[in-house]
Order: sequence, then structure tokens, then C-alpha cells
Amino acid sequence: MQAEISFIGLFLEASVLVKLVMLTLLCLSIASWAVIIQRRKLLNSARAKSIKFEDTFWSGVDLNKLYKELSARTEGVSGLEALFVAGFKEYSRLSQANSKSPEAVMDGTTRAMRVSLSREVERLETHLPLLATIGSTSPYIGLFGTVWGIMNSFIALGAVENATLTMVAPGIAEALIATAMGLFAAIPAVIGYNRFSTQVEKIEMAHVNFMEEFSNILQRQAYSEKEVG
Repeated sequence: MQAEISFIGLFLEASVLVKLVMLTLLCLSIASWAVIIQRRKLLNSARAKSIKFEDTFWSGVDLNKLYKELSARTEGVSGLEALFVAGFKEYSRLSQANSKSPEAVMDGTTRAMRVSLSREVERLETHLPLLATIGSTSPYIGLFGTVWGIMNSFIALGAVENATLTMVAPGIAEALIATAMGLFAAIPAVIGYNRFSTQVEKIEMAHVNFMEEFSNILQRQAYSEKEVG
């Protein structure tokens, strides 16, 4: 007796519960790849924009002119641009109200930039928890389908007097496919989560370094304005 075993054939012959497990894992795999592609594009864009803005910032451009240009953008700003706009805007506002207290000016400016940084990191980390969830749960979902399928195979095997490997092989094969699909969904999700988390940390550190350097520039300017005043 010859039997041709294929993925589609095993799926069609599987029990309803195992089919649901396979379909669930397929949906999770599609979702994880969608997140991976979207996050990869966003993080690459964020890194490129940060490098471009830093080149512009350290080229000696007038900060007031740069602030006006960024504030006039209709599509909004993000990354280091948002950090700069938030800090410079708060600095300008507080400088007029607290011209005699550079400490108060810098305290408020730093808080504004920290809020902007927090929002930027939150934007970059969007959907990363989904990848972590898929990576950690998919193997167990696949294992559940495998256990259920093998259990049904042995129950059916116990009802037959002359059992052969040919009779039980298809049931075990369809059960093991659930585990394979679980790993197929989990491995890219785990790799993507680890890679993107590292990239977010690097971008965040670059933002923190810029915030410190920009704060030093504003602090020197605040004290020089106090001495002039």
C-alpha cells in the first residue's frame, strides 16, 4: 500500500482542532512578517533621518532659522528633529519668562526634551511586544496541536486489532506539522524582536547623547544672555 503524503492533504485530513491550530499559526506568522517588514522600514528611516539631521545641526546652521524651518513643516517632525523643536521651543518660551534664572530655563527645557524622547521611543517600540508574544507562544500553540493530533491517532490505533505503521503515520505526521508551523512562526518573530530591540536601544542612546549636547549649548547661551542682561 503506497500513500502520498502532502501538506495540503494532511491539513485536509486533520481534525477540526488541529486545523484551527494550523490556521492560527499561519495568521500569527503573517502578522509577524508584516510587523517585521514595517518595523525594519521605520527603524532604517529613523536612523537615516537622525544622521541627516545631526549633519545639518553640526554644520553651523543658525538654530533660530533651523527651528523656524522645522516648525513650518506640514508633515510634522520626528526623531532628533522633534527633540530639537521641543527643546528649543521650551527654551525660547522660558527665556522670556525667566531671563534671570538660567537654572529654571534649563530645567524646563530638559523636561520638554525628555517627554519628546519618551514619545519617540514609544513610537519606535510599537508592535515589538506583538513580536515577543508571537515568538514565545507559537511553539506552545503548535505543541498543543501536536499533542492533540497524536492523542487522537493513538485512540484510533487502540480500536484496531491489527495496527500497522501505515495506519498511524498520517495522523502523527499531521500532528507534527503543527509543531513545525509553530517554530516557523516563532523563529522569525524572536529574531526580529531581538534585532529591532537592539536598534531601538542604539537610536535611543543617540537621542540621549544629542539631548545632552544640545542642553550644553543652550545652557551656555542661557548664562551668556544672563550676563548680557
